Amino acid sequence: MSDRTKKIFLAVCIVVPFLLYCFYYYSQMFKNAPFRFSDFESIVLKYGTGDDLVNQFDSSTGRYQYLNVRDSLVIDTVRLRKDDFQYLHGKATQLGFWNLPDDMTSGDARGGQPVPRFYLQYNYKEKSKEITLDADFDGNPKMRDVAKSIVDEVMRVINDARDR
Repeated sequence: MSDRTKKIFLAVCIVVPFLLYCFYYYSQMFKNAPFRFSDFESIVLKYGTGDDLVNQFDSSTGRYQYLNVRDSLVIDTVRLRKDDFQYLHGKATQLGFWNLPDDMTSGDARGGQPVPRFYLQYNYKEKSKEITLDADFDGNPKMRDVAKSIVDEVMRVINDARDR
């Protein structure tokens, strides 16, 4: 056999099966990803001070209730578009929302003052991911910043949809 034939034989016997296996392995991994946009159903956001989470949004019903500047409760209907859901899912994936712990609360109110608390839940067909975050969470600052930025993005998208 010539050198060229040996190289072709080596490529066919080793490289091609390796590439086929990689393609099969990673296609199955992406297909069975834990949180896929195709399974995405709704978002629930609640926020307020302490355990009193008066401000609430549920995308499955479209109900959005919040306290306005005069401390009166306003109930509104806000519908998010598919693009909004896709943006929020992509943002959560990009920032690593799925890796955050569920409980990011500080446990006690500092100085007797209630602390702003945020509850965010992403619902999928088979699973859901939820976090509870206190504004003064003194755990890992990177995790706190990621959770806060995701909550801020959800609130921004909700307010943009409400203004439409």
